Amino acid sequence: MKQRIEALQKSLAASSLDAALITSGVNIRYYSGFTSSDGILLVTQKSAYLVTDSRYTIQAKAQTKGLCEVLEAGFSDQLNHIRGFLQADGCKRAAFEDAVMTVKAFQAYQAMSVEWVAFSAEISLPRLRKSADEVESLLAAQRIADKSFLELLGRVGPGMSEMELAAELTYIGAKNGSEAPSFDPIIAAGPNGAMPHAVPGQRKLQSGDLVTVDFGCMINGYHSDTTRTFAIGKVDDFSKEIYEIVKTAQQKTLDALKSGISGIALDAVAREYITAKGYGAQFGHGLGHGVGLEIHEPPYARKDSKDTLLSGMTITIEPGIYVEGKCGVRIEDCCVVTDDGCLNLTGLTKELITI
Repeated sequence: MKQRIEALQKSLAASSLDAALITSGVNIRYYSGFTSSDGILLVTQKSAYLVTDSRYTIQAKAQTKGLCEVLEAGFSDQLNHIRGFLQADGCKRAAFEDAVMTVKAFQAYQAMSVEWVAFSAEISLPRLRKSADEVESLLAAQRIADKSFLELLGRVGPGMSEMELAAELTYIGAKNGSEAPSFDPIIAAGPNGAMPHAVPGQRKLQSGDLVTVDFGCMINGYHSDTTRTFAIGKVDDFSKEIYEIVKTAQQKTLDALKSGISGIALDAVAREYITAKGYGAQFGHGLGHGVGLEIHEPPYARKDSKDTLLSGMTITIEPGIYVEGKCGVRIEDCCVVTDDGCLNLTGLTKELITI
């Protein structure tokens, strides 16, 4: 954490900034280790300060391990303490996270005698390329997800509702050590699979269904993100065809992934193959996104991406085909980009599993 704060201070100095006000929970955690979002982190060229209330003071001191000066203050007094720290350290220009701060909150800070400079992208930039420790946390989360999915398959059967399946998966993940679900699981059976972000409902699994399961587990705040589609009983040839197209598109994209490829180019590998097979209109979403302390974070692989994927970045590879009234198929792996390829964190088979 100390190295992260020192790197941020250098970035501030390079932009002629005296301090950074960090208010998003994810960046507070990244720079200080404090896991509650109910706090304010101020990093100046001289020091670092974490202001929180009495509910979290003990936790903050334990998690930051002396990295920051931790100050306990009620909500109404917190801004006054931030003002005092800025004045004491002689700060004239300060960065803030414009992408996460509300207009109302910013108005309160504008009353301070400091020039505020939008700096969200630069504050979050170091999170793009994961350290070895971060990759280990991502891998640990994925191992729990893999184990949980295989355990889920042993409990699935016709007659279960999508909601039951989602509840089972959440329980299994927690039992296996996940801190929390990365997001509410997506369970989409039969024609509901045509909705990429379907909400689990009361529809019961039936023989002949394809079932798409999109879920994630969490370790040390780092997320996994996995999608697999499996069959309940015998499925028709059309469903099998769709599945094989998506599987091949995903493998082609994995083969193309390496440091230096653009998000647009990577997306195009899967999209052009699916389009050539006649289903381009049924692949509407982007190919993938980064994963870390947030389940969706840069970089992005999609048609309008401005990102270039570099070694150490994460990216999901999740092409899909969604046929209204019939079915949907998506297969998703989470990868860490390397110089000459990628480290695929996901260990689950891509073959169509039949229950």
